Amino acid sequence: MPTSPYPQDRFDDLPDTDRVGAHRAENPRMRGWVVLLWAALATVVLIAVGIFGTLIASGRIDLAPTPTPTVAPAPEVTPVKDTTYQVQILNATPEEGLATQMKDTVVNAGWAEDAVAAGGAGSQDFPTTTVFYSDPADAAAAAGLAEVIGGAATEQSDAYPAPSADVKQLTIVIGLDRTAAGQSATPAP
Repeated sequence: MPTSPYPQDRFDDLPDTDRVGAHRAENPRMRGWVVLLWAALATVVLIAVGIFGTLIASGRIDLAPTPTPTVAPAPEVTPVKDTTYQVQILNATPEEGLATQMKDTVVNAGWAEDAVAAGGAGSQDFPTTTVFYSDPADAAAAAGLAEVIGGAATEQSDAYPAPSADVKQLTIVIGLDRTAAGQSATPAP
C-alpha cells in the first residue's frame, strides 16, 4: 500500500470500484410541471394582493367598519293633563292672533286664565308647534298639553325656564304648521 502523508481513515478500507464522481438519483418525471404550477399559483396570489392593496390605498375599500350609531328609543310617556302648570304661549309665525286663539283653547281645557300667558316670539319662522319643558319629570304633562292643543311635538329644553324654582311651567311655541298656509300645505294623514 502506498504511504500517504494523511492518517488512515475508514474510507481507505473501501474496495476499489470504477466509479468516479458524485452519484445522484434519477430525476422523477413531471417535476417541471410542479414547478410551473407553483409559479402560476404564486403569480395569481401576488396579482390579487396587488389589486386589493391598491384598492385599499386609494380608499375604495375601507377595512375599518364604520360604527352605526345606535339611538336609544325614547321611553314611552303617558300623556297627563295637569292644569297645575303655568303655560306660556309664544307665536313664532307671521300670522297674528294665533297665541290668543291657543290661549283660549288651553283655558277652555281647564287651565286658569291667569296661569296662561300669550305673546309673540323672537322669530317668525319656527317650523313645528312644540311644547317645551325643562325638567324630565314634566314630560307627561307636556305630552298631555300637546294633546289638548290638537297635537304637537314635545321637547326638553332649558330655553324657556320657569320664572322661579317653585313654579312648574310649560311653553308652547306655535310654528308655521299652525298657520293657514302651513295647514293647507300639510297633507292629511
